[in-house]
Parts: sequence; structure tokens; C-alpha cells
Amino acid sequence: MNRIKLLGEKIPDQVKRLLIPVLVVIAAFVVMRHILVPSDFGKYGHYRASAIDEVASREIKYSGHKACEDCHDDVVEMKKMSYHRDVTCEACHGPAAAHTQDPDGNQLPAPKGRGYCPLCHEYLPSRPTGFPQIVTESHNPMKPCISCHDAHDPKLPYLPKECEACHAEIARTKALSHHVYLSCTRCHETPEEHKVRPRDYHPDKPSTREFCGECHAEEAPAPKEITRIDMATHGEGYVCWQCHYPHLPEVH
Repeated sequence: MNRIKLLGEKIPDQVKRLLIPVLVVIAAFVVMRHILVPSDFGKYGHYRASAIDEVASREIKYSGHKACEDCHDDVVEMKKMSYHRDVTCEACHGPAAAHTQDPDGNQLPAPKGRGYCPLCHEYLPSRPTGFPQIVTESHNPMKPCISCHDAHDPKLPYLPKECEACHAEIARTKALSHHVYLSCTRCHETPEEHKVRPRDYHPDKPSTREFCGECHAEEAPAPKEITRIDMATHGEGYVCWQCHYPHLPEVH
């Protein structure tokens, strides 16, 4: 008894006061766990045992892509080779369980609204370069996307003539610069396959200082109003675009 009393005297008062809320929290946790945690929790694992029966009793709405292959093998084969090969059928057509049971009585809709495809293809600066993007207000407004694009093989109805079809942000920036009248292919040698498979075939960038010097060197035959530099002393050792942003060279 004397030892316990002596131990209590050695514990600082602030620690004693701190023990009170700690004990209250522990007691509350024990009480709440007893009240809120279902009695069958943990019977089979870290979940309610009754949750299995609840999930099993729900109506089955989705059939899975394998069910689509049984009847639509031609579409499935086309889609396997397309950009939408990883997009499930029901992501666009909705739950198909009822359709698989009664195909004629439960037709699946096609996404004709303008608000559906832009969920993935509306222009956002954060999306990867080369990912097809549009501005819905100006891109064939009021017209269903599937009227021009086959969603099962969503290639462009025609190859883009200009790079701004995919590189809209760069195009808008370049429109404000002195390089506005330079074509993209003047600086970027671009394989024709880039228009169809942009992630497999990349444009290149100028790799030498002499490229920009064709217009900006002191002795270049370009118009006099173009900015000139001494190629021997200006930024020696660096390729020009490492310091100057070519799409808006006024800013560096």
C-alpha cells in the first residue's frame, strides 16, 4: 500500500489530469463499439456476416462483357483493336442483364447525348498530350458524337490537318506569339503515323543550335525585324529551347 501511495505521489499532476480524458475516451470507445458494431461482425472476416446475404439478394443488373461476346462477336472483334478496347460495353450502353435475358424486349440505348462522350474527351489541360479532346461548345455543337464517330472503333472520320486537333493548349499559346505563322512541322519532323497512333510515333525536337540560327543568327537571311543573336556567345552549350519556350518565345 505504501508503495502505491508513493508511486501516486511521484506522478506529476498534469499527467494525472491527462489520464482522466484518456480513460473517458477508452470507456467511450468500448461502449460505442458494443452499441454500434453489429453482433455478426468478424464472424467470417473483417465485415458483417449478414452483408453476404444482403449483397446476394440484390437484383443483378450487369451481365459483364463476356455475355456481349456471345451475340455481338463482330463488334467485339472490332473493339478489341480500337482505342476503346479497355472500355466495357456497359460503360456506354448501361446495365445489360435484362437485355441478355430478353434482347428484343430490352433494347440497350446508345449514348446520343452531348454530355456523355465529353466526360472523357472534353478539353482539360491535365489530360495527357495526344489524348483526343474537344471543346463541346465549338465542336459540332448540338450534334451527337456517334453521328460522326463509331464508338466501337473511334478513329477520326478524317485525319487532322493541323496539330491543334489534339494540342489545343499549345495552339492557343502559339497564336499569341511571334511564331504564330510557323507551321508545327517547321520545327517538329512528324511521322504520318503520329496522327493515328500518337503515343507510338512522336514528333522530334530541334537537336542543334544551328536550327534556330537559320532565322535568328546575325548572318541569317531572314527579315531584319526578327531577333538576332551571336550564335558563338549567346547561351553557348545549350540548345535554344532549353532557355526559350518556342511556342511563346517572348517569355523566357
